[in-house]
Amino acid sequence: MATTAKIRFANRNASTFENAGAFIGDVKLRVAEYFESTGRSRHADWRMVLKTVLLFILTFGSYGLILSGLFSAWGMLILAIMMGAGFAGLGFSVAHDALHGAYSANPTINKLLGFTFDFTGANGYMWKITHNVIHHTYTNIDGVDEDLSVSPLLRLSPRSRYYWFHRFQHLYGFFAYGFATMNWLFAKDYQQFMKKEIGPYTNKTHPRKEIAFLIFGKLVVYTYTIIIPLLVLDIPLWQFLIGFLALHITAGMILGIIFQLAHVVEGPDFPVPDDEGKMEHAWIIHEMLTTANFAKKNKVLSWYVGGLNYQIEHHLFPQTCSIHYPAISGIVKETAEEHGVPYYDQPTLFAAMGSHYRMLKLLGEPVEATESAVASVA
Repeated sequence: MATTAKIRFANRNASTFENAGAFIGDVKLRVAEYFESTGRSRHADWRMVLKTVLLFILTFGSYGLILSGLFSAWGMLILAIMMGAGFAGLGFSVAHDALHGAYSANPTINKLLGFTFDFTGANGYMWKITHNVIHHTYTNIDGVDEDLSVSPLLRLSPRSRYYWFHRFQHLYGFFAYGFATMNWLFAKDYQQFMKKEIGPYTNKTHPRKEIAFLIFGKLVVYTYTIIIPLLVLDIPLWQFLIGFLALHITAGMILGIIFQLAHVVEGPDFPVPDDEGKMEHAWIIHEMLTTANFAKKNKVLSWYVGGLNYQIEHHLFPQTCSIHYPAISGIVKETAEEHGVPYYDQPTLFAAMGSHYRMLKLLGEPVEATESAVASVA
């Protein structure tokens, strides 16, 4: 049976952040009033359904065109890149909302759409553990938040172990994100299932049906992305490998970069519990101190990434469909400013990427120099 580490957040009235209780109460009330006054559901509407259909067409339409064999090598490469963009879009906009229970009020619909995650190469069950539970609860807490330990190649926290090659991570980091989906497909999920310690959990075991579905899901992906193309297409192996890499590097780079821009940028903090495992702030205040938005005015990006550039709203209201984040972000920001609570927000995608680049460079410094330097930009 799994047990969890004793990390406790402060009560809203015991938080050391002034006005914490008032902010928490007001932001919840005002967002609830928005949905009540507009008569809108917190779940998906026709806009989200249309986006889902379009992303499925982009992904599997590209796949079907590749298998048709009607295109040149360059044409198939472009289609592979489009399919990779579709993979990332489905992960952002469909699977992510469904696995949070935010897509629909019907659990069956959420479960079915959540399988999208499995059939693009990752495992939905493990994602719900590492992302929904661990990352959303213990955001930016080193040694607990699994998103801070994506690879030994990257040092994403001032308290993470330092290796000499981290001094170059600002040069190779963005490219390294390109291997994220291949890592999920061939290694990460298997490793996570075998680990006894995951985030705050110790002695973690998994249901046999989830182990079976892990294997089944991987076999489905191996079959339709590797075996079937090799059997159907009359192309040399090297051409297939280039297309396969193009698909996954596209998907991995988009997914990896977007997720890092929410937490490993200038502004958000990396707090730690005291010796008794107690955090300084209430949980919602902790989320405000460790999370950032970016490029909120970029409607195309917001549509494509499923509102994940509205990470503050997502962390505060994870069971609200991402299609509503632009509408409620003004409420959250205004309430935060009213109560003196930080609301980190990079104006553009490139500004956020530049901030992440600088953080990679900063975190690539030796341990003794990192903590004070990060504190100065938080």
